[in-house]
Amino acid sequence: MTDAPIVLHEINGAVATITLNRPQALNALSPELMDALITIIAELDGNDAVRCLVLTGGPRVFAAGADIKAMAEASPTAIIERRSIEKWEQIRRCRKPIIAAISGYALGGGCELAMLCDIIVASETAQFGQPEINIGVIPGAGGTQRLTRAIGPYRAMELILTGVMLSARDAYAVGLVNRICPVESFLAEAQRLAAEIAARPPIAVRMAREAVRYGAETTVRDGLEIERRNFYLLFDTEDQKEGMRAFIEKRKADFKGK
Repeated sequence: MTDAPIVLHEINGAVATITLNRPQALNALSPELMDALITIIAELDGNDAVRCLVLTGGPRVFAAGADIKAMAEASPTAIIERRSIEKWEQIRRCRKPIIAAISGYALGGGCELAMLCDIIVASETAQFGQPEINIGVIPGAGGTQRLTRAIGPYRAMELILTGVMLSARDAYAVGLVNRICPVESFLAEAQRLAAEIAARPPIAVRMAREAVRYGAETTVRDGLEIERRNFYLLFDTEDQKEGMRAFIEKRKADFKGK
């Protein structure tokens, strides 16, 4: 009897659901798990039938952090040679929207992984945090930067320096979470939202996502340049013609991703 894969995925229509599957280790983000996750996301990114991804860890836990046992005795050189953190950028380069469906702990690397996604749907049990300070290090996969941009420098500073956690309600209040659902329905809600996005014109979705992300990481002036460029470019797509004709003709548009 073979062990179950450490990352599962299934495709339903235009939505793919990816599930972290190390429940015995609270989905700790081992190098093997991250390699498997990156491989699956790359495959789905190249599948034209898939238009939106959902990333979850199940109802009990999203990811309780990095695999500390794999890191405890590592030297700086060994960590650099592994290129573990650099590999995370491959997730960020996915061209399709990713919705994080979070229940239970999303701590350390788990919180950083959630913040790599575009939208976060949380269950009422979700808890977010960057507790790396408690083991003598700091966030290393984007936590100090993305958390600061998500909730502001003062609240991020408090969380990172103390290691305390944010409840789902508090995370929603400070803008880290898009919506909160019961445990029984958080994943279904994330999948419903993914299907809604998947029904939109894929090229426009990709360009809108690029403009929002670029604007969040640079100046307003540079963000506006990307927005205008993408707006103009979309007039060269068949979906733009179809969308505007459908609006004028008062019918539902049939977007082809062209």
